[in-house]
Amino acid sequence: MEKAIFYKRFSRFLIYTVLIVLSAVFAVPFVWVVVTSLKPVEQTMTIPPTWIPKAYYTEINGKEIEVKKDKKITEPSIIARILEGPRSGEKIIISETGIKNNRIALKEQIADRVFEKYYKVEIIKKVKKGWIKVIERPEGQYAKKELLWTCVSESELKEKVKFRWNNYAEVFEKVPFFLYAVNTIIVCVLGVFGVVLSSALVAYGFAKIPWKGRDTFFMLTLATMMIPFPVVMIPLYSVFKHLHWIDTLKPLWLPYFFGSAFNIFLLRQFFMTIPNSLIDAARIDGCSEFEIFWKVILPLSKPVLAVVALFHFMFAWNDFMGPLIYLTNQENYTLSLGLQVFQSQHGGTEWHLLMAASTMVILPVLILFFFTQKTFIQGITLSGLKE
Repeated sequence: MEKAIFYKRFSRFLIYTVLIVLSAVFAVPFVWVVVTSLKPVEQTMTIPPTWIPKAYYTEINGKEIEVKKDKKITEPSIIARILEGPRSGEKIIISETGIKNNRIALKEQIADRVFEKYYKVEIIKKVKKGWIKVIERPEGQYAKKELLWTCVSESELKEKVKFRWNNYAEVFEKVPFFLYAVNTIIVCVLGVFGVVLSSALVAYGFAKIPWKGRDTFFMLTLATMMIPFPVVMIPLYSVFKHLHWIDTLKPLWLPYFFGSAFNIFLLRQFFMTIPNSLIDAARIDGCSEFEIFWKVILPLSKPVLAVVALFHFMFAWNDFMGPLIYLTNQENYTLSLGLQVFQSQHGGTEWHLLMAASTMVILPVLILFFFTQKTFIQGITLSGLKE
């Protein structure tokens, strides 16, 4: 008996351990996205990866300022300031062998010919091999002054943990993120309302109203799930174009007022578990079919309705293909399409800002699922109890 209890507890412990480990593994990409959203851009694609955002400080001109690493010096060099010529006053870094008698050779172009002239320089600092060139980090997106720079050894750099929350604010400066969010919420809310109401009505007809050919039409409805979207993509675009819906949000939510095959199947399976005696009692009391649907079926079907709503909300929130096909004006973009535009509108991808935007897109879905997971699991479980 004791052995049986021990094995039972051990097996349960083992299962929970495996589930926790797998959960941690699947959580790694999301953690990386969140951490990257709080880094400076130069720390986003380092190898090995930087998991904790860092800031570096050093002393330049007697003042400790935040800097970013630029490059490592590969040979003994000198930081010097040019004292004459067209580049007078400029500070440069040059190899020790490039300076002779406090003069350096600089190339100068006149017309179509290039000349090499020697100019007098002032030596500011000698730099050893392996030192790092560091540049002052500007406070905003663009520097309002000439940035300071110098070369220092690793020991002269002070490292601190710093989370850059201003990355999130900068996303709103780069793109109309709030407008994209509003458009996405409109598509999600209207689509959820339409798909829940229409699918529930059809599912009720398939589950509780006897009529000739019911099972045949139900099988035809399920068969539509096998048609891939690329097959109907062009015909749908033509229909929406004739209706003058292109570049509006209507193609993204209005079609769902005509039901969804998968959701109809899910709701029908749940409705089949509701006793027919409740419906017969309602009919005896004089209720119409719609009153039975509205006052009896729907109140008893909250778990599965929540599942359908959550499924469609997640689909509409993450949908990229639909907005890409039907939307052309940036004012109508949704979040998924806005992220793609944000990634491609600059010369190079600003990964820290892209990850900040991605985090803001992912979080609402995670929070929604966290608060509805009990209802979600209940609706999925009960949907297949009875045929």
